Amino acid sequence: MDTKISTIHNKVDLERMLLDRSAEPTYLPLSFLEDITNCFSEDQQIGSGGFSVVYKGMVGKKMVAVKKLSQTMHEHKFHKEVECIMKAKHKNIVRLLGYCSDTQGRIEDYEGKFVMADVRNWLLCFEYVPNGSLDEYIADASHGLEWRERYQIIKGICEGLLHLHEKRILHLDLKPSNILIDVQMVPKIADFGLSRCLDKDQTRAFTSSICGSLGYMAPEFFTGQVTFASDIYSLGIIIVEILTGEKGYLEEKNVSIASAQC
Repeated sequence: MDTKISTIHNKVDLERMLLDRSAEPTYLPLSFLEDITNCFSEDQQIGSGGFSVVYKGMVGKKMVAVKKLSQTMHEHKFHKEVECIMKAKHKNIVRLLGYCSDTQGRIEDYEGKFVMADVRNWLLCFEYVPNGSLDEYIADASHGLEWRERYQIIKGICEGLLHLHEKRILHLDLKPSNILIDVQMVPKIADFGLSRCLDKDQTRAFTSSICGSLGYMAPEFFTGQVTFASDIYSLGIIIVEILTGEKGYLEEKNVSIASAQC
């Protein structure tokens, strides 16, 4: 009974948050996220990536997107993503509604012996953006978006990225599939799995693991350092694609797979 009452309260709270854009993201129990996604059923799946699967969740008559991160993912990556997205509040950035970090001990059969294993669940709940991602709209001038729509999308992406940089956030995986489009064709930057938050006086970050999407990664990325200019490089590639309807690089399937698994 307590679980049922808690689920009702969580639904009411989340419905209020969907109406109040100034509301802060909140902790959401795993049981509640299981309830609104029908236990993360395949029928509710709306997307997937190298480290996550995204499900559609029903909250009353409204929809949300629940991102379930891979259990093989390092915990600090989850913490970094939450830290970055909680700082970013802008009409051109997908809105975080809630988060969940849940670890449960379960008995598992391991090589003929029963052992206690920790099952970890890391989840993020976002506003649902219904019109898919930008890569579905990129086409040449005769078949794609109207020029005014292209201008508004480019302007929105620029404003969203400016807000991130003002908050000292490097996105580091800016590409058309990570830009969602709402019903009014407003672009919303999404997927902060590779993002970095910089200190006040910090202008660059260093990394020993090169992860990102080839074709959109700035040259300095391959030397192990990233800056605000790294995002601007990705932005430039996207703008060229929006204007021409063509990718500015050769697309190789094996490269895409390797990039997704990094």
